[in-house]
Amino acid sequence: MKLCLIGYGNVGYGFIEVLRRHRPWLKERFGFAPKIVAIHDIRRGTILNPDGLDLKIIADAWRNNQNLCELGGSTNAPNALAVIKDSGADVVLELTPTDLRTGEPAAGHIRFALLSGKHVVTTNKGPVALFGKELLVLARKNGVQFRFEGTVMAGTPLFSLVDFTLAVPVQRVRGILNGTTNFILTQMEAGKGYEEALAEAQRLGYAETDPTADVEGFDALAKIVILANMVLDGDLRPSDVSCQGITKLAPPEVQRAPKEGFRWKLVAEARRTKDGVEAKVSPERLPLSDPLAQVGGVLNALTLELDPLGTITVVGPGAGPEVTGHAVLSDLLAIHRGLQ
Repeated sequence: MKLCLIGYGNVGYGFIEVLRRHRPWLKERFGFAPKIVAIHDIRRGTILNPDGLDLKIIADAWRNNQNLCELGGSTNAPNALAVIKDSGADVVLELTPTDLRTGEPAAGHIRFALLSGKHVVTTNKGPVALFGKELLVLARKNGVQFRFEGTVMAGTPLFSLVDFTLAVPVQRVRGILNGTTNFILTQMEAGKGYEEALAEAQRLGYAETDPTADVEGFDALAKIVILANMVLDGDLRPSDVSCQGITKLAPPEVQRAPKEGFRWKLVAEARRTKDGVEAKVSPERLPLSDPLAQVGGVLNALTLELDPLGTITVVGPGAGPEVTGHAVLSDLLAIHRGLQ
């Protein structure tokens, strides 16, 4: 399997490190020995080699902030679409930064790759939240796969669970889908004010310098739209979903809740109704008996409700370069199994 990376940031580097570490096991266990034949990044440059790139060399280049063009190989392709076309790759990994308003340029990259008969794996929430069902249809029409395990809970298996193991439809999903806000609320419960908890999250790298997407709920909004459409078969746009973040929660209320048998969490929920699929994102005062109330720090969790199993709760890390890189590898293995 030949791979082309479009975007070589933290996730791309994390994927390469996971692949390097587990390459012998993957080959022995699954007969899976992919090679990376092209990388294109708007900041780090472009490199193509049909015989495959040396994983150690390109990982070192990332760590040293070295331009990929300096590593040799062909660098004539001027842009992402040209790299996808000229790389000879079987699978395109679309790992560029997310734009939740337009989904671009990632959506354009994905469409072009699918129309070119290439499988696509992405961790980019924008295209899946805005155009996910359309892209799935396009993939089927062209006889390829479009996979996106890393868009909701990073490396924690979710879509593979739904795709390969659940035999009945999911009726409702609700969960903690943003580790940054979960960390802040955990810190506030321990006695810190909102600003102090946010500063600690930023110091540890859990929150961006501009934390708006996390604390106002927009990241969780994108993820619940993906779940509503791709798991519950809804047809929602982000503008259809009510969204409230954590910035208006009073620290004394957060601190007092456990003494009263509750805990505040930012909860994203989607459910089937007689009128279709509905979704929302908002802070909720959960009873301590709720599995979601026991999930602290930067962990993510999702509870799925279905008949006859009742509820299943999946808990795991929802962010991190290597964690998300694991999701990319998981999707590639799913494609590999399909080809076998």
